[in-house]
Amino acid sequence: MKVVSFYRFLDLTDAELFRSKLQSLCEEQQLRGTILVAHEGFNGTLAGEQLAIETVFSWIERSLSLTSAIDGRWTDATEAPFLRMRVRCKNEIVTLGRPDILPHKKTGIHVEPQNWNALIADPDVLLIDTRNHYEIEVGTFPGAVDPQTDNFRQFAGFASQLAATSGNKPLAMFCTGGIRCEKATALMLELGFDEVYHLQGGILNYLSEVPAEQSRWNGECFVFDKRVAVDSDLAEGGYVQCHACRRPLSSEDIASSDYVEGVSCPHCMA
Repeated sequence: MKVVSFYRFLDLTDAELFRSKLQSLCEEQQLRGTILVAHEGFNGTLAGEQLAIETVFSWIERSLSLTSAIDGRWTDATEAPFLRMRVRCKNEIVTLGRPDILPHKKTGIHVEPQNWNALIADPDVLLIDTRNHYEIEVGTFPGAVDPQTDNFRQFAGFASQLAATSGNKPLAMFCTGGIRCEKATALMLELGFDEVYHLQGGILNYLSEVPAEQSRWNGECFVFDKRVAVDSDLAEGGYVQCHACRRPLSSEDIASSDYVEGVSCPHCMA
């Protein structure tokens, strides 16, 4: 089956009505996954038959009169990585704690995957991974700054500190599928940075579009579903997840004496 991650920042006037209709359509198409809906847009991941997912995308595009097609990040899975279908209303589709930051009004410059390597090779550019610390442990681009966050809401504090200490350096920002770095670049512009870039479609798009021999990605990419992580070919990776603390576990973690399946792991005991 197919798994697709997607989002769109836009003005959504009746989020609850949109949520209700979208939930019904996804259930009708026998899809599983999670979609968040807010006044700033929508953000989700769906799993199922490709035709069923495309049917949902077509309905969204028509009902919201979108001027461009939904740009999803497609991967394959042998089984559904979600147990059910949930469409929920939230204050933000990605929780920064700043619902006033609206990327569809003002955001950074999108960089296509084919141009990303050249950008981050520039020594004057500060490369920032906008994901959480436990995601970065699974894989990242060499030289990227780790904000040391456990959730995206904490990123605003890191951003304020960076603005106070790093001057007006050019920034290159990335995340899994593009949504967090897009909102992060909008925040950075508000904080006074003039030159802010973000990776179009995130890591998943980069791994899909950039040949392995040219890729600068190191490790696997954490995903928020039962697959835990995907490798450079976007196939299910070699990590499992701790049932206690929800951290991704490597083969070394599993070999530790602190690992008890379904009970604890080295991260729990730290």
